[in-house]
Amino acid sequence: MAGQQAAAAGAGGPVVCFGECMLELQGRPFGTLQQSFGGDTLNTAVYLARCGAAQGLRVDYATALGDDTLSDGLLQRWQAEGLGTGLVRRLPGRLPGLYLIEVDDQGERRFHYWREQAAARSYFDTADGDTPLERRADALGALYLSGISLAILPPAGRARLAALATRLRARGAPVVFDNNYRPRLWPDAATAQAAFTQFTSLASMALMTLDDEQALWGLPDAQAALQRTLALPCAEVVVKRGAAPTLVRLAGQAPVAVPTVPVPRVVDTTAAGDSFAGAYLAVRLAGGGAEAAAAEGNRLAACVVQHRGALMPRQAMPGADGPPA
Repeated sequence: MAGQQAAAAGAGGPVVCFGECMLELQGRPFGTLQQSFGGDTLNTAVYLARCGAAQGLRVDYATALGDDTLSDGLLQRWQAEGLGTGLVRRLPGRLPGLYLIEVDDQGERRFHYWREQAAARSYFDTADGDTPLERRADALGALYLSGISLAILPPAGRARLAALATRLRARGAPVVFDNNYRPRLWPDAATAQAAFTQFTSLASMALMTLDDEQALWGLPDAQAALQRTLALPCAEVVVKRGAAPTLVRLAGQAPVAVPTVPVPRVVDTTAAGDSFAGAYLAVRLAGGGAEAAAAEGNRLAACVVQHRGALMPRQAMPGADGPPA
């Protein structure tokens, strides 16, 4: 029943992912660098579009970019991935953010960011209700956002985004919150806690990385973090725990454990959680069950961590003409 409700609510319009996409550099400082692009919600949007294409799922990306050639290139690449870009604001004189990924021999990452003046932070810097996202709020099928989406916005922008989420929930459209807590983006933990509390109360579905929840709330151990996360008010809570089984808790039901997929070698963990979200939502918005959705999410994430960068080649997707996960 929960899967059918999610599909019905999301069927009338596009699924919109809101956040920030940055230019990505991969490699070692002063060595050879490969240029790409990525950002948590953009990564999810791409994987959601790829996984949902067969079901006719429409995915739009909402953010702000500059009027420069790099921004032009990002739009072209998003459109080539099948993303709608009609909700993107173009701000004269601004630029997209930039980050560099260093990856160690175990596949773990170290990030360096240049994003303080990124255009995405100013998405709501206009008259109330005058962004493309707000003007089309009543036509949206679902909204996906993350803790990073909240962190990049000033308080007034977060308030506008909360009002938008409230409008969608009032008419039964899914609102999905993915925690993605990054301490360096917040002035202090208390500000992040207040924002996360507000948006988990607004969301119909929460996709939560357990380590992030433990760090955000300063909890003593993983079990304490798990108890708090499973008790969130969202009707659907998914708890991602690295290599441990994923937990899915629907309202009124006991949590269900869904095994992850072992991989022979982790190359790069970038976008593991983002790809999980894309595959999970593709199944749920098509009416599939939560357990099956988590299995697909784990399957895709296992494939993604065997490739470098946020977005693996389309031909490497599970089920495509490439190697299986």
